[in-house]
Amino acid sequence: NSMQEVYDFSPEAIFVPGNIVPYYLPGVKIQVFHGYAGEKKGHWVIRHYFDTYFTQGPHFTKGFEALARKHGDFEVLETGWPRQDWVKAHLHAFDADKQTLLRKYDRKQIVLYAPTFSPKLTSLPFMKEALVELVHKRDVLVIIKLHPLTRPEWVEEYKELAANHEHILFMDDFSVAKYQLMADVMISDTSSVIYEFLLKDKPVITYRASNKDIRWKDITEVSQLCSAFDEVLTDEESIRQRQWVVANYDPYLDGKVAHRMLEGARDYIRRHGVPRKRAVNLWRKYTSIKTFGWVKRR
Repeated sequence: NSMQEVYDFSPEAIFVPGNIVPYYLPGVKIQVFHGYAGEKKGHWVIRHYFDTYFTQGPHFTKGFEALARKHGDFEVLETGWPRQDWVKAHLHAFDADKQTLLRKYDRKQIVLYAPTFSPKLTSLPFMKEALVELVHKRDVLVIIKLHPLTRPEWVEEYKELAANHEHILFMDDFSVAKYQLMADVMISDTSSVIYEFLLKDKPVITYRASNKDIRWKDITEVSQLCSAFDEVLTDEESIRQRQWVVANYDPYLDGKVAHRMLEGARDYIRRHGVPRKRAVNLWRKYTSIKTFGWVKRR
């Protein structure tokens, strides 16, 4: 409940799904990331808070190993991303729910619409009519799952859309993970969930994604949605691109990511001992204290 409690507990390892951790805490400090969107601002910035980076796959390992050689004050270990263990354990947990929905609405496939919340990047202002056209012209059930930070007015617009169309459902529970496993195709824009869906070897359609290295079907006009849907289901090049993402972004769907992370922490401690604190410059110390507060040190 407080940083003082963490300090007094004196951890041997701290796994951090963020960009900053108090430098004064004891324990090996391990960056484990919070997604796959390497194009997002700050993903490759080295802030010197971490003793080691546990990367998701070869694409990220290669980049951080180059940065490790440049800076010389942290290590890199490829473990996979821990959420993949949950995915492995639940791959077929929602199959019955999916079949129930398809039978209830007499549809053949589920399409997940999961846009980002960012006003600059989201497809929300443009996609409503295209989703209606999709359910009218294709034998699909559309599930809308919005980010928790989505503007309230957009949430209400899409709730109303679902209320007026039998084959469009609005889901307001917190997690999108269940619907990623249930869906056959996902529609998005510039969101990290794109990679999570591709890693399940399923096709993605985005609207004007800002990503630099697009390995899925991106459309520039919402009128292209139906034809894009037909294309991604069978297009061999789309399949090859998805498989490249799986091989390079995170190939570890073996249910053992957390095990590798724990063993990686133990191995670091065997070789280096438990660090008492992390050496950072004055600015990083100030940022750390401003963010997390100070503690009474022994």
